Amino acid sequence: MPLTKPSIENDALMARYPFLPQGNGFLKIVLEKNGITVNDLIEETWLEEVRARGRVRLLESVMHKEGVDSATTIDLTSDLGKMTESLSFLYAMLVVCASFNERLLARWVEGEASRADQLFGMDEENFILLAKSYISDIKEIPDKLGRKVTYWIPMSDFIELCPRISGNYWRLINRPVENGWVCMNSGAGETSQQRTARLIKERIREDLTNSCLERMNKMDDSFAELFSDPVERVSKLLSEQVKEEMPMTAAIREDWPPCFESAVAELSQGINVNHTGRLFLASMSLAMGISQEQACGFFVNAPDYSADTTNYQINQIYERKYTPHGCAALKTGARCPVSPGDDRLCDQEWLTHPLKYLKAKQRRRFQGNAERVIIQENDKKSLNEDNSS
Repeated sequence: MPLTKPSIENDALMARYPFLPQGNGFLKIVLEKNGITVNDLIEETWLEEVRARGRVRLLESVMHKEGVDSATTIDLTSDLGKMTESLSFLYAMLVVCASFNERLLARWVEGEASRADQLFGMDEENFILLAKSYISDIKEIPDKLGRKVTYWIPMSDFIELCPRISGNYWRLINRPVENGWVCMNSGAGETSQQRTARLIKERIREDLTNSCLERMNKMDDSFAELFSDPVERVSKLLSEQVKEEMPMTAAIREDWPPCFESAVAELSQGINVNHTGRLFLASMSLAMGISQEQACGFFVNAPDYSADTTNYQINQIYERKYTPHGCAALKTGARCPVSPGDDRLCDQEWLTHPLKYLKAKQRRRFQGNAERVIIQENDKKSLNEDNSS
């Protein structure tokens, strides 16, 4: 994040993008200007329209993989419209923080970041200003006719953010580089501005997540209790939606190692999974006997999902028979979700690979089934002996 953010004097622009790093100061001004306290935001009747808009933002994040709808019918030229749009974001954020549910947080952040990605990609007038709020610098180079602009960003920003995005475009070796600047030229039907906005989305996601986690840590139980009703509703909806989206396969779910379960769950909720996690998910699917079609289904809700790209990459992994990462590699790649004591099986010294976890689970299940069969046979035998006597 840049140490010094550009000043934004346009209230309509801030209302449209209340998640900007400059947004905290702006939201305080809106509250003070309208004489609104946080308690008013929760319970005052005249602010119901603000709460309703906030609930819509939350629902769109939970229900739709493409994130919050970029279109809004609210008039941002009026003071009421600017107040409603900006405070609806604040209300939604407070509900998410009051839930203390990191999965809900990740889902909401993904929705808001996806919306920002769409809006930034279209906002030609303010794009440089918006970009400089999130990356250290940016420059635009017009073509010879002066009609088409290509954006360049510092290599340090690109190197930090590109590993979080899958696809060949985002590998540094595939980007033109000059004097420490990386060219974000157009590609795959997207303009240079849209490609740059996609990269900035990663910084927006990071900034929103950190901001909300900080709020969660500071929020006490009595304040969080004020949001109990909306938290209960959205948490229930999230649970139902995740259950509906979760791909079911021929593999027995109870046997899945936590690292595989975690990757599937995160992708199903629209959370971005890094390259290590995606490669592991595909190669582990192969090792578990899951079909290519089912493996591709795990990626449908990924933020950057492309059917053609996914099918091609899964096919490459299946054809070349990739071996899944071991536990050490998953830990190095930040893809091991288990801490000591979370899973007794993972705590075993001999468990060094997820396939060992899978085999141990299958062996225990088989032994359990065998024991039940023996017990049933003994019960039948005893019953027959009793009847004969």
